[in-house]
Amino acid sequence: MNKPLDETLSIKTAERINSRASTPFDNAYKAALVTEGAKYVQGFLAFAGKPYRPIEHSWIELGNDSEVMIIDPTLPHLNKNPQELWYFPAQSLSVKKLKAVIEESKEDYPEDDPLPIYGDPPYEYYGDVMLGGQDYLAAYQAAEAKCKEINQLNPERN
Repeated sequence: MNKPLDETLSIKTAERINSRASTPFDNAYKAALVTEGAKYVQGFLAFAGKPYRPIEHSWIELGNDSEVMIIDPTLPHLNKNPQELWYFPAQSLSVKKLKAVIEESKEDYPEDDPLPIYGDPPYEYYGDVMLGGQDYLAAYQAAEAKCKEINQLNPERN
């Protein structure tokens, strides 16, 4: 089931953190740091049209197990109808865990960008790259199926 996207809070959060178009991981990281109770989530975004396949993406989630909403600080830059976006989470981190992983990555690999975070090996292939574990592969396959479904249903939009 697709969790609801809070458009208003997504736009307010994007403005608050000065989100940028091509940095969904940094946007979600900054949003998680300034949003009480947020979880940082990495996964895939599916929508109709180009590139006709899932894109790797990041957002934050708020709420508890029974009611969770998505806040996407990159939403204003996507130029898509928010009702036609589908989010497929691969990994979720608390802010405390996120900060710890970022700090460790900066120490161990100072020349590399610490985001996105892929967890521990073994890694799986999705698409033509090998990143993330089994959760990434499952999220990618679900998003890929959704992309195929919506692009077959809406060929005039392509």
